[in-house]
Amino acid sequence: MAKVKFYYDPNSLSYRKIEKGWKHRLREVGLFLTAAMLMAVLLVWIGFWYIDSPEEKRLKRELDFMRLQYEMIDQRLAEMSGALEELEERDDNIYRVVFEAEPIPDEVRKGGFGGANRYAGLVGYEHSELVRKTSERVDVLAKELYVQSRSFDEVVGMAKRKSELLSCIPAIQPISNKNLTRIASGFGYRIHPIYKVGKMHTGIDFTAPTGTPIYAAGDGVVNDGSSAGGSGYGIHVIVNHGYGYQTLYGHMSKRVVRNGQKVKRGELIGYVGNTGTSTAPHLHYEVIKSGTKVDPIHYFFNDLTPAQYQEVLALAGRENQSFD
Repeated sequence: MAKVKFYYDPNSLSYRKIEKGWKHRLREVGLFLTAAMLMAVLLVWIGFWYIDSPEEKRLKRELDFMRLQYEMIDQRLAEMSGALEELEERDDNIYRVVFEAEPIPDEVRKGGFGGANRYAGLVGYEHSELVRKTSERVDVLAKELYVQSRSFDEVVGMAKRKSELLSCIPAIQPISNKNLTRIASGFGYRIHPIYKVGKMHTGIDFTAPTGTPIYAAGDGVVNDGSSAGGSGYGIHVIVNHGYGYQTLYGHMSKRVVRNGQKVKRGELIGYVGNTGTSTAPHLHYEVIKSGTKVDPIHYFFNDLTPAQYQEVLALAGRENQSFD
């Protein structure tokens, strides 16, 4: 029951009952409804921002689980990247060294991806950086794995050709030299026999009588020798062994092979002579690797013991006069 309110009337010196008109009642109802609406809006705002619905709680749990999964994936990617780097290190410094192949450049292995907006679709979300970082690491790892896979395919191919490579490398002395007495002058600066000045001697001189057999140091194809030094070598033969190797045999008295002929290691190719700019019968022997003349002494590993090899090193290292 509503409370009845009174007011004191000083004119009649008595209390009178307060009578509310319809305007007054309408105003009270309006104030009540306004207050109720404001309270409702406040409660909805608090509920929207600070109180999660069951669906929101479920979605947040899923989001936390996905973030944890991304972090675990990122950690596993880091472990896989470390394992891949170890494989790359072994590939460059062991496998490719064994097969005398150049290592893969870092710009090929670590090459970036084109386009600044490659990951633009991942930007603008709460965990965009985590998703973008993981996606980028996956792309980089995928490319590095592809490059490494191709490299291993190449290494496998080189391994299959290893026996052929070993037979092609010039690995024996080109004339019979069992007593190691025929090495007269080695690779390096020597006194030129004609000009009597120090000059780079790009091969090894083997002294031997005219007519001593000369043998191919490895499997290959006979070349005409036109690019190897002109008439200074006299009658000479060049053998292309493949894999970047060539050998030159100079100052022959006679060659017994023709241009384009395939030869095997140890096969007769000619005889010692004294042709060209030579001062005595001998064989001038050179090894060319990838266009550069290198010391042949390091390739006599098929027919020398370790002790003989040390002796040959000492003989070839003498600073004396060359024969050509």
